[in-house]
Amino acid sequence: MQQAQLAAMIDHTLLRADATITEMARLVEEAKTYEFASVCVNPTWVPYAAAELNGSKVKVCTVIGFPLGASTSRTKAFETSDAIAGGATEIDMVINIGALKDGRDDEVESDIRAVVEAAAGKAIVKVIIESCLLSDDEKVRACERAVRAGADFVKTSTGFSTGGATVEDIALMRRTVGPDIGVKASGGVRSLEDMQRMIAAGATRIGASSGVKIMEGGRSETSY
Repeated sequence: MQQAQLAAMIDHTLLRADATITEMARLVEEAKTYEFASVCVNPTWVPYAAAELNGSKVKVCTVIGFPLGASTSRTKAFETSDAIAGGATEIDMVINIGALKDGRDDEVESDIRAVVEAAAGKAIVKVIIESCLLSDDEKVRACERAVRAGADFVKTSTGFSTGGATVEDIALMRRTVGPDIGVKASGGVRSLEDMQRMIAAGATRIGASSGVKIMEGGRSETSY
């Protein structure tokens, strides 16, 4: 896979609470330089990122119900609409993890659907299942409900819990959602080799704060 193809799969991410405008400006410039798929930023940074990326190919991705997934569906829907109004075209939302673990799968699906409907025709939706907190059965159920709710992607992790993406989880998620739904590996993808393993397992998007490092590691690589 060519370097440009790899770059076009990366959501260049900065979600730390203490991120500064200097760091955000660097993130945006790096994203434009490497032509990453998007920058993934907290909602407060969406208007800034959208303005700075205007005219580029790089999209603006933001996070909803982040990182716990424990806000109400109405709140998540409002957050989504507000982010889209600010310039976001990709939405990464966190499921109601407790509801899933309780077996309240209809509630999980309804929660996802509220965001999907708020984003309809304006932004794609990636559903963060926080795989490190789930059993394999729960991962499957979460992915199934995301598909039923109309999500465009399922995503492993926030990067703020007890673990990140694993090859095994990506493979399980890909088997569950089939070939037509995106699978995003996020959390702990720090090298070209990490990225290659995730792609081989079925990932079609990578969330990483190490996008530049991955690309620098990939400068001499033409395939995987």
